[in-house]
Amino acid sequence: MDKFLLKNALVVNEGQCVETDVLIAGQFIQKIGRNLSAENAEVIDLQGDLLLPGVIDDQVHFREPGLTHKGNIATESRAALAGGITSFMEQPNTNPQTTTIAKLEEKFAVAAKTSFANYSFLFGGTNDNLEEIKRLDPKSCSGIKLFLGSSTGNMLVDDAEVLERIFQSTEMVISTHCEDEETIRLNLANHIERFGDDIPIKYHPIIRSEEACYLSSSKAIALAKKTGARLHVFHLSTGKETDLFTDQIPLKDKKITAEVCIHHLWFSDQDYEEKGTLIKWNPAVKTADDRDTLWEALLDDRIDVVATDHAPHTLAEKQNPYTSAPSGGPLVQHALLAMLQKQKEGKITLEKIVEKMCHNPAILFDVEKRGYIREGYYADLVQVNTQSNWKVAKENLLYKCGWSPFEGTVFNTKVMRTFVNGHLAFDQGVFSKKLNAMRMTFNR
Repeated sequence: MDKFLLKNALVVNEGQCVETDVLIAGQFIQKIGRNLSAENAEVIDLQGDLLLPGVIDDQVHFREPGLTHKGNIATESRAALAGGITSFMEQPNTNPQTTTIAKLEEKFAVAAKTSFANYSFLFGGTNDNLEEIKRLDPKSCSGIKLFLGSSTGNMLVDDAEVLERIFQSTEMVISTHCEDEETIRLNLANHIERFGDDIPIKYHPIIRSEEACYLSSSKAIALAKKTGARLHVFHLSTGKETDLFTDQIPLKDKKITAEVCIHHLWFSDQDYEEKGTLIKWNPAVKTADDRDTLWEALLDDRIDVVATDHAPHTLAEKQNPYTSAPSGGPLVQHALLAMLQKQKEGKITLEKIVEKMCHNPAILFDVEKRGYIREGYYADLVQVNTQSNWKVAKENLLYKCGWSPFEGTVFNTKVMRTFVNGHLAFDQGVFSKKLNAMRMTFNR
């Protein structure tokens, strides 16, 4: 049984920063307190480094099965671990898509053999798989994902009657990608008529516009209110959408919640000239004013969660002309560090980062015994040194796709160690050969 005594840690947890020790025994946190001692424990002196709960990322695309030239569960979960993410929820738009329980369990089987981090998978809703949704086990599946904007294959749910039946038929969290398909198609057609396929990237947030986002988000929220469904709106990208979320009540009491992603908090349309399609995402990165308003909503708790929407593509794919360059980019290795950089700039507190990236995903999805530093909880822990200056460069990237929108960025913090279920899985740049990840379970 692994046994570690972490000494002199600055523990950031449940709204406080406290200097203390943490004793890990087996998979769990056994004791938290000052001046702890323990027989047969490996003692690690953190020397005042931060100790955070492992980040729970509720929105990643790890590309397995079917798109593994971009990434796979092993490569991307390994990168996540180096970035302090100890648990992830992967999305259903793989090939084949995760729209049957059989395909869902196939993914779980792959992750059980290859994942470096704890794992779960969202189940994809379609126009014709309601009966499969009804058969899901809410204790062992993180939730349902609906694409209400452009997607591939059969994953665009555009039948209003079916959509309402899905909302009525489950008590699980329904997570949505909200962009109005008709609005986007019209905008795209107008720009293709003007430019052909090689549309300048600066028009991306005009094609996938504020209007497209707001129309779809507002419809989803109206439907959730009508049916009483538990709705979580993924990756808000506009300031206007934040006005749809007015409840500033405890998260556990909310029926409708919202999320923002790292790229919408970091970049703006002013960055397209330098970054080009490397920052092409759906929904699009929009204006600096949108970014500022998203920050305001995050800090006043209208937005509940920060996630990555990690979605790698090869560099060759991203360098295609606009209409064929895919949207998405790799983020899991640098997401926590990006937020900690904003803390150093005075934008957000350490306590609020932990709330939005660790505690709140656990509350929102009813994750069992994760997301906090508590006695009896799984020992998913991250040690961060706050006095490390290093530059993101190709040689230190762990993504299979081999590039990052953060290349050239200097971070002042560094993940030193990551524990997964009590096992030291990442230690100062070295990964353990033992995989100790688990399938996440849910208190439902």
